[in-house]
Amino acid sequence: MTEVLDSRPFYHGTKADLQVGDLLTPGFRSNYKPEIIMNHIYFTALVNGAGLAAALAQGDGDERVYIVEPTGKFENDPNVTDKKFPGNPTRSYRSKAPLKIVGEVTDWVRQTPDEIRQWREKLAKIEGEIIN
Repeated sequence: MTEVLDSRPFYHGTKADLQVGDLLTPGFRSNYKPEIIMNHIYFTALVNGAGLAAALAQGDGDERVYIVEPTGKFENDPNVTDKKFPGNPTRSYRSKAPLKIVGEVTDWVRQTPDEIRQWREKLAKIEGEIIN
């Protein structure tokens, strides 16, 4: 396992309207391959990375970026670390334990509709499996 590079704060992007104290848990469909139910909950140390995840998330709600606190062990996300990028340049992590929402961020770099379309096209072309 690669060494975790960050300690805090961590962020999770979604379109779900949640409150401080709520828990984010695994067991939902992947935003990138909806046929897969995810065994982990994902988060990042980059607020703009969480903003991109919020933009790409399923649903019709507003893009939300939450400050989260892991409640258990976590690891570097193998879907983007080492397998695709050496180290962890995306500063992305995952956990089987819930993430507790401790706050919300309202200021991050938002993607334009054209940028979101381009990201969706790139993701649709990615081959290979999600390491679940």
